Amino acid sequence: QVQLVESGGGLVQAGDSLRLSCAASGRSFETYGMSWFRQAPGKEREFVAGISWTDDNTYYADSVKGRFTISRDNAKNTVYLQMNSLKPEDTAVYYCAGGRYMSRSREPRRFDYWGQGTQVTVSS
Repeated sequence: QVQLVESGGGLVQAGDSLRLSCAASGRSFETYGMSWFRQAPGKEREFVAGISWTDDNTYYADSVKGRFTISRDNAKNTVYLQMNSLKPEDTAVYYCAGGRYMSRSREPRRFDYWGQGTQVTVSS
């Protein structure tokens, strides 16, 4: 069993940066592929970024490529999302998700564990 807790959201202006953190409890964090998803009001949850469990390979949605960076620290059981050059359209609740032995999946239904979400609001 894994529990995920996100932090780091907030209200920022367009062009600013934020770093989200997702702390995991439980064992064998290093065997979990981790991803960030987001959901804006009235929209479906969408994939943002992911990092594989086996080789730390990273992958991104086209909308955030070049602006966002996902990383992980297995010693701290934590995954991060560095968000630069934020835009108003990045406004959403951001969720981290984990799946055992997950590599390069972008489908929410494939992830077994989810955090409660953290709000990111970007004003223009």
